[in-house]
Amino acid sequence: MTTYTLENDQCRATINAHGAELSSFIRKDLDNLEYIWEADPAVWGRHAPVLFPIVGRLPNDTYTYQGQQYRLTQHGFARDQEFTLIRQTPAELVLELRANDATRALFPFEFSLLISYRLAGPMLTIGWEVMNVGTGELLFGIGAHPAFRCPLQPDETFEDYDFMFDHPVTFERYLLEGGLLSGQTEPVLQDETTLPLRYELFEQDALVLKHFDFTHVTLRSRRSGRGVRVRFDGFPYLGLWTKGPGAQFVCIEPWQGIASSVSDSSELTDKEGMLTLQPGQEFATSYSITLE
Repeated sequence: MTTYTLENDQCRATINAHGAELSSFIRKDLDNLEYIWEADPAVWGRHAPVLFPIVGRLPNDTYTYQGQQYRLTQHGFARDQEFTLIRQTPAELVLELRANDATRALFPFEFSLLISYRLAGPMLTIGWEVMNVGTGELLFGIGAHPAFRCPLQPDETFEDYDFMFDHPVTFERYLLEGGLLSGQTEPVLQDETTLPLRYELFEQDALVLKHFDFTHVTLRSRRSGRGVRVRFDGFPYLGLWTKGPGAQFVCIEPWQGIASSVSDSSELTDKEGMLTLQPGQEFATSYSITLE
């Protein structure tokens, strides 16, 4: 597997060409602590997949576009494609995926997807640039799925950690049924700054958030004070997830897109959160991960 490394005095990040996936992010200047989940296939075999061209699941894993039906499984295909190196320096990496015969069979659009990684001190900024290189419209969603080791230290537990916010927040979760939005919601926080981790939070799958008023979440240990901050200005959706009781990781997932509803039609143009680009247009955004 081809990998690339970005490194400075404080941190080292490793990215796989397969899926343009961040596979390691280490804080060198403290104790060489690894923050990214090891992708144990017996639990969950991924580190931080890029979700494209959809986020979440479609009803029956199928959709219809211009009268044709296509099959596309949860979170799309980019995470399983080989990306091409465009540029690399000690502090920056840019990888590209372009439409090909394999993607066209699942997704009949012409696109260029650029994934960039930029390392500055303890902060890694991940950029996405989607370009419509075809002659028709391009519909897509894109999302992040980084999994952080939790606990980070061998003498800690999952329940020693909190999700922390910089101001009191109020939000509800949008419940999932078989990976699809059920149409039901459930309160999570009411004017609070801290959400203590416990596996029971994820008994009904991920915490799916919309309409929130915060731009970052910090995962931090109450015992060691160590943690990670994920910043996602301008993202309309967020997922918080772990695999289940005993899983030693938790995901903080900024999304530009969201799972379909159980009541949705199969038409791709009706799917919530889909972005549209006309020929020659591009979409760009980014989020960041800072190690504490």
